[in-house]
Amino acid sequence: MIDSRSDNGARKLRVVRRNSLTGAAVVGLGYWGPNWVRNFQSTGLCERIVACDSNESRRDRVKRLYPSVEMVPQFDDVIADPSIEAVVVSTPVRTHYALAKQCLEAGKSVLVEKPMAMSSRESSELIRLARRGGLVLMVGHTFEYSESVLKIRDLVENDELGEVFYISATRTNLGLIQQDINVVWDLAPHDLSIIFAILGHAPESVSCHGRSHYNPGIEDVALLTLHFSNNVVAFVHVSWLDPNKTRRITVVGSRKMLVYDDTSQLEPLKIYDKGVTVQPQYETFGEFHFAYRYGDILIPRVAQTEPLKTEANHFIDSILTGMSPRSDGTSGLRVVSVLEAASASMQMGGNMVAVKYGDA
Repeated sequence: MIDSRSDNGARKLRVVRRNSLTGAAVVGLGYWGPNWVRNFQSTGLCERIVACDSNESRRDRVKRLYPSVEMVPQFDDVIADPSIEAVVVSTPVRTHYALAKQCLEAGKSVLVEKPMAMSSRESSELIRLARRGGLVLMVGHTFEYSESVLKIRDLVENDELGEVFYISATRTNLGLIQQDINVVWDLAPHDLSIIFAILGHAPESVSCHGRSHYNPGIEDVALLTLHFSNNVVAFVHVSWLDPNKTRRITVVGSRKMLVYDDTSQLEPLKIYDKGVTVQPQYETFGEFHFAYRYGDILIPRVAQTEPLKTEANHFIDSILTGMSPRSDGTSGLRVVSVLEAASASMQMGGNMVAVKYGDA
């Protein structure tokens, strides 16, 4: 069994004995980067915030939204600035490893958006660099900071659903079709990190079927099957070619079932008191039958907080206190290792592939 929960005592991090950071930088101001700038501002824990992008129009847009944020055009400007202690890398996936490595080598803690790198080898190297420097290495598994996901994790840990039989995840929409990574590397990290957080461990093997319909070699629809050591199976369906935007996870247990719909703002979680039981005694096969239970539907209250804001605070707090973050480098390595195995499975027509979790 591969434990997916971080061990906060596994390494000694550098402790910053202050109430705020002297400086934090966001590298990459495309789709997601401006949200990091906004949330860094909202924390009030950064004396300076620097935003970096080579695209002038992107810098101008963010400057208009956040006039107090400093703009720089080159990544070297961030690396050379001694007052910047923390960096968020929100750039194309192929650049994650190189940029994060430079940050760590410059003595800066870093949060890398998902997936943290393009291979388990690269991920392991980043983990070693962070440990060597006593720095925080965190991965942008934003859903691990969602109140809904935390609630599901608690329900599973407290055995509210009974023995977990299987988990089914669907993440589909029309676009955005990427040019450098396939749909598995783009969308599946969200659901993989959620499933690992819920179950508390990662899978032993994976099979994956995918197809390319527009860009040869870049799959735009895929289905992953994850096998865990405790007889749990999980299915993850991801697609850029679907008429509906779907963000749904179903957890089926021996006593109850749960549905998490991230597109529902008011009722993201529903717990179904439904199940199947086998009659304990019967004398003939004709007497054998299942009993189906149809109970109430419980809609638990979930706090309406922005996961990214919680994640930003957690990143800064990890640097200030020296605590290992929830979605640390090892968490990122687990996801990348499964993505690697899924890619290998697709190349072999969907054959089952054992997951190798790197050597970090």
